[in-house]
Amino acid sequence: MGGGAVAQHARPARRLKDFSLGCNRRSAQHLPGNPPSIDEQFRMVKACGLYDHYDAVPQPGQEAEYLRAVEKHDFPMRTGLWTYAKGRDEALLPKNLQLQKDARGECHNIMLFDRHADGHRLSDEEVVEFYLRAYEIGEKLGLQIAFEVHIYMWSEDLRRVAVVADKVQARGATFNFVLDHSHVLLKLDNPEEQALCGIREDVETGKLLLDPYEDGNLVDAWIARNMTVWAQVRPVVPRGPKNVMARHPDGRIGRACQYPFVRPKPGEFHDEWHAYRLEPSKEVVRKVLRHHRDNAASRLRYMTTEYIDLADYGEGCRYSLFEQSLALAAWIRSTWEQIKREAPA
Repeated sequence: MGGGAVAQHARPARRLKDFSLGCNRRSAQHLPGNPPSIDEQFRMVKACGLYDHYDAVPQPGQEAEYLRAVEKHDFPMRTGLWTYAKGRDEALLPKNLQLQKDARGECHNIMLFDRHADGHRLSDEEVVEFYLRAYEIGEKLGLQIAFEVHIYMWSEDLRRVAVVADKVQARGATFNFVLDHSHVLLKLDNPEEQALCGIREDVETGKLLLDPYEDGNLVDAWIARNMTVWAQVRPVVPRGPKNVMARHPDGRIGRACQYPFVRPKPGEFHDEWHAYRLEPSKEVVRKVLRHHRDNAASRLRYMTTEYIDLADYGEGCRYSLFEQSLALAAWIRSTWEQIKREAPA
């Protein structure tokens, strides 16, 4: 299925400054919507030899099964994520953080919706309040928390990330960032996507630069702040094809948040596929890795592959999510080894 079977790989020896590479739980399946058992997911992710951890929070009603799999396969759930709404999920937060810790977790990614449970748009101060509450709970558990750049969340307006980071730091806490470049590059050369989050005018005037090849671009500014503790990797392409194979409950077609990493077989993808279109996504990963190599104080600790099965991503596709993930993971591994051999800039 997908881009062809990927051979088994011996996991490289861990070296100073290496990061832990994880596989998202939604990637541990072939056709979307047909996941194997939790035990089988752990087995296949560990057996491929490319990954260091499984990326998830134990899911509701399956907590014991996930924790058994962690112990049986001796394979930690170092990272995991959950979506939260302020005004609704404050009680859920400490429960999930404890679950993450119980699963040998080290970092919990908090995706905070742009809207409060009562419908109003969160202010920067409200975002900071939620962060600081999570940060306090995490500190007590010995668990790192982080906030992600993501569509539908407070950070979809990309300009808010630096503002919130500054406010968190002004309150005496460390701002931990999850860089998912797909949610930036999704908006590159895409006026419709830019308009959805209100950045169109700033892009048109050159105040906000999204192109990773252009000096002064947003991702470079984030990387330079050394706040990225986790880089999620799911390729997208500029002005990419929407996921016409899936619709949201309100009838909207899926957004263009996922693009195959290797050529799908005929009939597996709903659009033409071109390898060159992946270069902006690859370039961001190279930038993250070079910064990690060149900075002794680099805070990067985790990377994850993120081929997933939701409507804005791969729902309805016919390529193997797992095989695409393996190809991406192998590329990350080989690219990191190559970058370590380069002379530092």
